[in-house]
Amino acid sequence: MEVPCAKDFCWHSLAPLPSPRVYCSLVETGGQIFAVGGCDDAGNPMNSLDVFSPEANRWCSLAPMPSARAGVAVVALGKRIMVVGGVGENQTPLKLVEVYNIDEGKWKKKSSLREPAMGISVTVRDCRVYAAGGMGSDLRPHCFLQQYDMLKDIWVHFAPMPTPRYGATSFLRGTKIYVLGGRQSKYAVNAFEVFDIETRSWTKFPNIPNKRAYSRYVLNEGSLYSLGGLRQGGTYRRPKFTKTVDIFNMEQGGWMKTEQSCFLRKRRADFVAGSVHGRVVVSGGLGNQPSVLETTEIFHPTKRRWESISPMPTPRCTCASIVLKNRLYAIGGVSQGPSSAVEMLCLGES
Repeated sequence: MEVPCAKDFCWHSLAPLPSPRVYCSLVETGGQIFAVGGCDDAGNPMNSLDVFSPEANRWCSLAPMPSARAGVAVVALGKRIMVVGGVGENQTPLKLVEVYNIDEGKWKKKSSLREPAMGISVTVRDCRVYAAGGMGSDLRPHCFLQQYDMLKDIWVHFAPMPTPRYGATSFLRGTKIYVLGGRQSKYAVNAFEVFDIETRSWTKFPNIPNKRAYSRYVLNEGSLYSLGGLRQGGTYRRPKFTKTVDIFNMEQGGWMKTEQSCFLRKRRADFVAGSVHGRVVVSGGLGNQPSVLETTEIFHPTKRRWESISPMPTPRCTCASIVLKNRLYAIGGVSQGPSSAVEMLCLGES
């Protein structure tokens, strides 16, 4: 497949968030982006729900959540937005589940999780929500896999995930849920496990070759990229930002040998990443510099190398991000404090 030239990509600054925030969660439905909760510049969880219309380049504030929280799991079910768990005002995990009806503009409380949890990884298929892992009030990682049935308002428990963890990345492909990475306590996990919805069973896939925290995972054209991150030191070694890129071939079912040319140009962790027009993009984050990064690089899958493009207008880490219609949106995050910046990377002037 022909991919566009690096020089044809550029950043655009868009209407800022109504207020600065970090740890907000994003979900798209009906061509609009919803920003749910987060922490304000005093570090307090927020109850905000804001919607961004890309065509109008405008944010609107909607009815606030009944409960303020940050780091929630969020999914769209048609005209409903479901918010699961997260961290509440007393800085402990919640088991609350609330649903916002876009047409009615109202929130409703739903059946709670089995236990309070933050860092839950969610996917949705056929109006059923699958919630994996999370970290409980005792700071222990969970191995639960729970399915929510919207029609019956109940949670059903399936076979537990082989590796308990929170903050994992999960995505749906066909009838399978792929769960990668995550953390146990403050340590990174390199487990890669797949749940088959039809057989209701887990399969262990080959571990991610390089274990690191604050890395990012991107699915692009049948390959899964494990990007950058912070390699945690052993007893006598300091943590190190990495350029490492591991690539998993979804068809062959194995991690490929990656040559040095596939590695990122700049060491980074806690950055924005996504797939845009068949190219993997990374931007911002933290590296060896004393300040946050602004640099952006884009991977050419045929040439198997990274190319630099124009930098992110507002250097940030810990951004919320989402890809919609081949455009990568970076929302909020941390510059010197929580940021209200909203920026979009796309092709040309679109």
